[in-house]
Amino acid sequence: MSPKAFTSYQSYALEQLARVRPITSKRMFGGLGVYADALFFALMDDDGLWFKVDDSNRADFEARGMSPFLPFGDGGPIMQYWRVPEDVLEDPAVLREWVDKAIAVARGARKGRARPTGTAPAPRKTPGRNTASKRPPRKRQ
Repeated sequence: MSPKAFTSYQSYALEQLARVRPITSKRMFGGLGVYADALFFALMDDDGLWFKVDDSNRADFEARGMSPFLPFGDGGPIMQYWRVPEDVLEDPAVLREWVDKAIAVARGARKGRARPTGTAPAPRKTPGRNTASKRPPRKRQ
């Protein structure tokens, strides 16, 4: 079975993105995930491109009248990805700025910056390690 071909929009958007930065894409949930430096910074469906957003770049999208990605329609969960204006996709200099900001957001999320204020990261478990062997030996009397 051959993989589904890209839509004309996806091909165009990937070409535009590749003009400003090396990227890779991966099929996911009926769309595409877009990566740069192994960071998931954008997603795409058949006719739209969304960049990762937080407080550092959300105003850029709001100022252009763009909206967040709603995978389940109105009333469903809102993802932290906002639609990229078409004219941004057509201007390599502006696109580079927007891509860089979205990658910075993805990098920050990877480092844990995206956690709600006042919460600590979950402790990591190391499978296969016996922590009991780290205790000092008991003294015999």
